[in-house]
Amino acid sequence: MTLDPVHFEGIARLARRIGRDVDDGDHTELAEDVWADFLEPLVDDDGREVVTPLDDRRRRSIDVEAAALRGSPFDSTHGLDSGTINPTTFKNGLVLDVAQAAMSGCPSDLDLHRSRSLVATVHASDDAVKLPEEWVTYDEGYGRRRVLQAPPVNRFMEGVVHALALYLAESEHALEHADCVDDLLILDGPLYPKELLNWQDRDAELRELAHDAKPRAIVENYVRLVERFVAADTPLVGFVKNPSSKLITRTVDRKGHPAPWVDDTALFVRLLERREDGERRTDQLTFTNWFVSRGGSDRTLAADGDALGIDRELDPSAYEVTFFVVYDPREDVLYKVEAPYAVTSDPDVRDRLERHLLAEIAAERGPPAAVHKADSLARISREEKRSLRRTFERSMDTEEQRTYDDVRWDAEP
Repeated sequence: MTLDPVHFEGIARLARRIGRDVDDGDHTELAEDVWADFLEPLVDDDGREVVTPLDDRRRRSIDVEAAALRGSPFDSTHGLDSGTINPTTFKNGLVLDVAQAAMSGCPSDLDLHRSRSLVATVHASDDAVKLPEEWVTYDEGYGRRRVLQAPPVNRFMEGVVHALALYLAESEHALEHADCVDDLLILDGPLYPKELLNWQDRDAELRELAHDAKPRAIVENYVRLVERFVAADTPLVGFVKNPSSKLITRTVDRKGHPAPWVDDTALFVRLLERREDGERRTDQLTFTNWFVSRGGSDRTLAADGDALGIDRELDPSAYEVTFFVVYDPREDVLYKVEAPYAVTSDPDVRDRLERHLLAEIAAERGPPAAVHKADSLARISREEKRSLRRTFERSMDTEEQRTYDDVRWDAEP
């Protein structure tokens, strides 16, 4: 049923009333104040530097067409992504999610594209359930699969199985195929498993779980991945398509300065968006310098962080998260690029990464080609997800625990 016109107009009037009462005219000036006064460096209440410019703090722009026509400084690139069927609860008490990870190559490598790492993470309400967890090969050795039994939790089961499946599949696949990468690997997402690291700032049960052996082993995979790529002198970055950090805005707000943005992305969009005569300019990509991040989920692998007790073979500062952000006005979206300090400490490498990523964003009108290709390889379609859930139902002689939302959403076009 569609909205009756009278009700549509009623909602529109609500919107107009809210628009009259909410004035963001001063937000640009507030953003400029944050940029000028708080980011060199940004210090938290304990006097700790949580965001520090890696080089000169500045905002730059490049013509979209010029960027798209620039040649890449890398002869080849690889992308990595992991997709899941989404966490599913069954009537027999099991909660599970399945992830598949894939690596792409540009130029294409069909053998590499065929390879998969599959992880099914299972949470069992019955403590007596014990599942085999060793890796098993299939598809003539191109694929690997395993079961991971999630640590016991009383709540958050769906979020736990999702994060463990996603990040274990991704990190294991990256380590398995690291030697295939000659020039640059781009992870589809952050450099480190932020969902797992964020558990330390959540409910007490999740804080305890963050230090469990299994989540810790997954974080260690990413530490070893950084070490592998540093040893090979090959850049490794994470391309975050939907950044949601609130580190800067939260810290600025705590210092008593107005921070009226929902997150750091909204702040950077305000800083990087350019307008003429009230209209957004769409002919240039705008971007910042690189920063070092040591707050929020990034504090665990900061130089003074505990890294969850994981041994670090390099100097602790080598693992610190550095980032810069790129604003694409054509789609009005902001991207965040993360890399370990061991990679970006070299100004020449920073410049090469910027040139490649800006050229790819301009040409692809979105994420780099290697990321897009990896996403396509790892994605599990909606119909495939339904079919796989039915397969689990038959194999376990049970049914999915459904709610009315499942009925409603399945019926919607």
